[in-house]
Amino acid sequence: MATFEIIVGSVLGASEYVADALEGVLVAHQHKARIHLQPDINDLDQTAIWLVCTSTHGAGDLPDNIQRFARQCQQRALDSVKFSVVGLGDSSYDTFCNGAVQIENILKKAGAVFIQPAVHIDVLVHPIPEDLAVKWLEEWLSDPQLN
Repeated sequence: MATFEIIVGSVLGASEYVADALEGVLVAHQHKARIHLQPDINDLDQTAIWLVCTSTHGAGDLPDNIQRFARQCQQRALDSVKFSVVGLGDSSYDTFCNGAVQIENILKKAGAVFIQPAVHIDVLVHPIPEDLAVKWLEEWLSDPQLN
């Protein structure tokens, strides 16, 4: 059994729906999970696996609710943190999933260990992004190294 911190970056709520769906899968697999809608690094278990679910806002930026968290990560050593990322975006923009790429790079630069390739979900192809995110997570959870 693992513990997950689900960190949400959302403007219109789609990332929140994805986070809720992922939490359900994790709990069904006997893992612990907490969702953070206003993430603060001081509230997170650094021995847990961090799962960042974020959309991209404006000109390729992180949503407002996760920007403070991103700044906090830039000011800390996160060597004990393991993480992965679920990005939501619209491929008709040249900044497709740039928010997810930004947070991935910030966490890596802070020393966090990227343990599962990110999934970038194109909402034009997957109008219900939870479905693809759940499939991605189910495949990850089937890895015997996690269990």
